[in-house]
Amino acid sequence: MSEGAVDDELAAKITKLIQERGWNQEDFARISGLNRHTVRSLIRGEHRLRNTTIQSSAKALGLTVSELRSLPVDRLLTRMHAADKANDDARVKRLYADATSPELLAWLERNEDRARDLSPEECDELVSLQGESGPLTTLGVERVIELMARRRDLIGKIRVVAGSEYLNALEQIVDLMYRNVRGF
Repeated sequence: MSEGAVDDELAAKITKLIQERGWNQEDFARISGLNRHTVRSLIRGEHRLRNTTIQSSAKALGLTVSELRSLPVDRLLTRMHAADKANDDARVKRLYADATSPELLAWLERNEDRARDLSPEECDELVSLQGESGPLTTLGVERVIELMARRRDLIGKIRVVAGSEYLNALEQIVDLMYRNVRGF
């Protein structure tokens, strides 16, 4: 197989894995540490793959370079999903261990699947919001989780807009709102 064909096959694999993660080009560039132009070219199949690009891609996807090069995409997907599940389970176990609030413990018992959707930062935030007069008690766990989900969705939308021709408008709107919230 020619070097170009190997690059094309590997680029197609990486693209499939990126899509499976639910990442857009901007997400993958940020997570992998690759230049956005490099990522765009890789996904379009226009980029000759350098070792550093392959290494950064593999690391971002939670794989070794050897796995990425040698395994078929269906086996890579299985490995990625197994690693994700293990990470999710470990994160939920840690959240259980750190939860002292009866309300949070009860929510975790009822919503283990939703707890797996929480990021490590969101888990840390939940733990920090515990206490007799903390937000988990005053607002309720369900409301706090709902606000986190809304914030996560909004940040995802902002990332998409920030990667478009509307960046200047977004920046002006955010600056205006920020000044109003901060009282400048």
